[in-house]
Amino acid sequence: MSTYRVTASATTPTQIEVAARQFRFLIDEPADLGGKDAAPNPVEYSLAALLGCFNVVVHLVARERGVTVTNCNLSAEGDLDPAKVLGQQTDARAGFQQIRLQVALETDADAATNQQIIDEAKGRCPVGDNLANATPLKITLA
Repeated sequence: MSTYRVTASATTPTQIEVAARQFRFLIDEPADLGGKDAAPNPVEYSLAALLGCFNVVVHLVARERGVTVTNCNLSAEGDLDPAKVLGQQTDARAGFQQIRLQVALETDADAATNQQIIDEAKGRCPVGDNLANATPLKITLA
């Protein structure tokens, strides 16, 4: 079992500086949500994390199958109703209603094998698993 840890400090009401191992990065909101648009927002980072994880797993599965990946381009988009996060009365959930991930994969294998790689990666991607399934979330006041 591996444990991953990140820490963060708010620099403004909409901006936070995150530390992950030796890396530092900002999260902010666009101006229309009160931020300074100084960095991607949290849901954009969620999509980026999904793409980063899926890329790793696609390459891992391909390598296990003896397939050489020559190009892998990914995109993700999600539909999110901001009503709940803004405190409005709604039956919509706060998170994405749906996430669509698209993979353009070029390999030395045929299309059927490429689809098998994508299908297996879907089941093995930790970030995808966390987005697709309920994960217990324990929040405590320090």
